[in-house]
Amino acid sequence: MTVKTVKVSEKGQISIPREIREEADIKKGDELIMVHGNGKIMLEKVEEISKTVKADFKDLLVHSEKVAKKLWENPEDEVWDTV
Repeated sequence: MTVKTVKVSEKGQISIPREIREEADIKKGDELIMVHGNGKIMLEKVEEISKTVKADFKDLLVHSEKVAKKLWENPEDEVWDTV
């Protein structure tokens, strides 16, 4: 873990130190998400958040797909095709 101090400009901008950009593989044009809570600020690459969310919700997605498949393949619901 690398710790650096940054200053906020008059416009509210900060510069991410080179060492941290390199460690986090942050390049020009990358999108970051900023989260604030409990007096703390977190920055994370958008693509990393996407991977994390997918991994965190993988079990829920699998379960949801099984439930949806049962509902979609229910012959009793075929009656709605004629309405």
